[in-house]
Amino acid sequence: MAERPETRAPTWLVVARAAKGFMPDDEGLALHRAACQAAASYRGPLLEVGAYCGKSTVYLGAAAAEGATVLFSIDHHHGSEENQAGWEHHDPTLVDPASGRLDTLPTWRATVAKAGLEHAVVGVVGDSATVAAHWGTPLALVFIDGGHGAEPAWADYRGWAPLVIPGGLLAIHDVFANPADGGRPPYDIWRAALAEGAFVEESACGSLRVLRRVA
Repeated sequence: MAERPETRAPTWLVVARAAKGFMPDDEGLALHRAACQAAASYRGPLLEVGAYCGKSTVYLGAAAAEGATVLFSIDHHHGSEENQAGWEHHDPTLVDPASGRLDTLPTWRATVAKAGLEHAVVGVVGDSATVAAHWGTPLALVFIDGGHGAEPAWADYRGWAPLVIPGGLLAIHDVFANPADGGRPPYDIWRAALAEGAFVEESACGSLRVLRRVA
């Protein structure tokens, strides 16, 4: 029997679930809820660091569209260290045959278009730290899911966390208390955000942590 129209998932959710990426659906939905809350409460733009093929972009972009704001998606689109050849998360289908380099930008653009979110998502192609150094717009939500090595993770945190407005949200992905489950830098920046006193924990789902700025 055909599925009743009112029970069908919206197009953006179908696209998000089908997109290449490393975010489980429950975490994606939790991220979407946090972004909807931030957009509705503060009417400011949202921003993600680390887009890969657009899975998290769609969860966040849908929230931006619902909240009449915009998502800025920052990525150089050449992949993090763990996406390179010889590493666990390397996908050879994403390598540009002309340059021999990983290039996720065409896939990301196709994902955003398929989700019908081009009006609500602005792609910024470049190095996160460089963009942050020249950024001046306060942000209702920042989602950090870029490189998981110590240098890129700390650069993302130091560059973008101060730009979250008071009461706004900072979301960090791949926060694992047990080192056997994942790398330490996302966990370390989450701990630093709490220890420094500018943020308090708002919610958690799997490896996703959402913090609220209080100072």
